[in-house]
Amino acid sequence: MHQRIEDYALIGDEQTAALVGRDGSVDWLCLPRFDSAACFAALLGDEDNGHWRIAPKGAGPCTRRAYRPDTLVLDTEWDTDEGSVRVTDLMPQRDRAPDLVRIVEGLSGRVTMRGLLRLRFDYGSIVPWMRRSDGHRVAVAGPDSVWLRSEPPVHTWGKDFGTHSEFTVAAGEKVAFVLTWHPSHEPRPPLVDPHEALRTSVEDWQAWAARCRYDGPHRDIVMRSLITLKALTYAPTGGIVAAPTTSLPEDLGGVRNWDYRYCWLRDSTLTLGALLAAGYHEEAEAWRDWLLRAVAGDPADLQIMYGLAGERRLSEYEVPWLRGYADSYPVRVGNDAVKQLQLDVYGEVTDSLSLARRSGLPSKPHMWRVQVALMEFLRTAWHQPDEGIWEVRGPRRHFVYSKVMAWVAADRAVRAVESNPKLEGNLEGWRAMRDEVHREVCERGYDPERHTFTQSYGSRELDASLLLIPRVGFLPPDDPRVLGTIDAVHRELGRNGLLRRYSTEGPDIDGVAGGEGTFVVCSFWLAEALHMTGRTREAREMFERLVGLANDVGLLSEEYDPGSGRQLGNFPQAFSHIGLVGTALALFGGEQAG
Repeated sequence: MHQRIEDYALIGDEQTAALVGRDGSVDWLCLPRFDSAACFAALLGDEDNGHWRIAPKGAGPCTRRAYRPDTLVLDTEWDTDEGSVRVTDLMPQRDRAPDLVRIVEGLSGRVTMRGLLRLRFDYGSIVPWMRRSDGHRVAVAGPDSVWLRSEPPVHTWGKDFGTHSEFTVAAGEKVAFVLTWHPSHEPRPPLVDPHEALRTSVEDWQAWAARCRYDGPHRDIVMRSLITLKALTYAPTGGIVAAPTTSLPEDLGGVRNWDYRYCWLRDSTLTLGALLAAGYHEEAEAWRDWLLRAVAGDPADLQIMYGLAGERRLSEYEVPWLRGYADSYPVRVGNDAVKQLQLDVYGEVTDSLSLARRSGLPSKPHMWRVQVALMEFLRTAWHQPDEGIWEVRGPRRHFVYSKVMAWVAADRAVRAVESNPKLEGNLEGWRAMRDEVHREVCERGYDPERHTFTQSYGSRELDASLLLIPRVGFLPPDDPRVLGTIDAVHRELGRNGLLRRYSTEGPDIDGVAGGEGTFVVCSFWLAEALHMTGRTREAREMFERLVGLANDVGLLSEEYDPGSGRQLGNFPQAFSHIGLVGTALALFGGEQAG
């Protein structure tokens, strides 16, 4: 029986991340990068696919857990008949090698602890060769090597292809474990002091959090979302992964299971806006620079997503030995949506570069050339049908949101030249394109009988992305077509006060079998749209409801099922946390942000 998705907490070192369950088990960890093969994959299989549990002997879920304030350091505590104990989990900022540090501390009484480490490289498929060396347990298989040590030394023994331990901690006593990965052909990296790593990790995270300019309502959950976004950043390049997991299902027992350990271009504008508004200009600049590197080349070859360093080949394949979370099969690695044409990303990239310019981020000499090249391609390409923002695996269509974002690209290019005549570009051509796109969308993408824009030309389906029309400036918030669209989307896509991104009922909607839950970021978009149209009380009530969906440590997945009350999809999801931050800033930032 798998733990619920919301039973997990995140720790990480800004190059990879681990998920720790309420039972003290690390069930997911990819080393050395977010997109590397997992060495703990019990999340998508069973315990024999790799995990590391430290907990009181015979104990179940913890009594309580929490992050230390404004950090990514996790404290998990159990109260038992013998006494109370705490396990502190963290991944310190790495020098060379990634370390997972687990510190057991007795709080009262005398508690017997049990540990079980099952390392399984390559997504749970490879049992490594284990040996002892200088007081360490060393696991080696192919290119991977992991060293495990404890301070003070704890007796360990091998059984059933796992490393077992049992020890006792009294009040005030501490036992620290450190698991370190390195390439097997290299010597063991220098040892990390676990207690010093804890101290510096807390200090570093709290110093970073202190830079946040937001001081309005719900600051704790906003700060937790910003810390999560920081944790999902691949520090060497500045790229931000959509989530640290693959194949957590959008439909329990279904096939909507995708790999999100890559960087999506469409997140760019929302991410930049959230980071800049919250005061994190260095992170915003790093993300902008990653974006410029990733999109370099022929505009016709622009992808919707890239690897952590801008890699382009993200071929999708299935992992047959993992049965999937809650038997949701297949488990996928890679993402074939990388091959899709999604015209909206041209608008998102152009909007991001314009936002960076307006916000005063240091300019790059080739930044405008990139924008011009994208625009010249889009001048003819915008007429094509595409797969749309939601990466449907069905037939291409003329998605309204894709056309709106083509308008955004033209609008931002026109405004840039108008505000800075030194910038060279096809101003008249871009103006003509802007007018033509706007006219076509209003004629072919709007249903006058229902008073709403539709998902695609000629369709009666609706789409939550239409809520962004006033945000991007395509039409003003008080335009009757905007007001009608908000009401229609709310009415037809709403479910228990939350929002689906589109209807999955009916043939050939998106080319994938099964349904899905409500989409968290779309519900945040609805709250922001309500606020923009003067319905601020409703917007704040919805924001309160959405904040309540976060788990006990403030994390959100991609989707939520109101029927079962469970989080669904990859976890934690950057898009959801970006939505939370952006909506909080919209609702409260003008009043409360410093």
